[in-house]
Amino acid sequence: MFVFLGTLLAGFGYGQSPKKTAPDENLKVIKSSPAYAEVLLRKAELEAEVESLLETYTEDYPKLRESRFELDLIAQDLTKLLAQTDPSRLTLALGKLLVRKNQLETDLWVLQNQYGKDHPEVKRAQRKVASFQKSIKEILP
Repeated sequence: MFVFLGTLLAGFGYGQSPKKTAPDENLKVIKSSPAYAEVLLRKAELEAEVESLLETYTEDYPKLRESRFELDLIAQDLTKLLAQTDPSRLTLALGKLLVRKNQLETDLWVLQNQYGKDHPEVKRAQRKVASFQKSIKEILP
């Protein structure tokens, strides 16, 4: 009896190709990943900040311009995350790396606008951004 049951179970998947997830199902998995949630959380925070700032300031206000710049970076990251084929890589640590990288890139953008490309502070900020980008590329080649 046990031999028959074992043979039946062992042969159950024999000759079948591995189950592939449907594109819609893959999107659901990605959108429920910790990395996507972390980046989405930062997006929501920035959108709320932009709405709050718009009540008092014009589009030229520096903090508003910074927030919009970071929102553009976040939109790019969300698009990259949705294009991933391996949702198991989308960990909370990756989400935190992406959020921090975007903050550093925004700081770099501000410094470049303030000082120019050759200033030591700009070069230091570039190295920080490069470090985060390198770490992210290890996870998402």
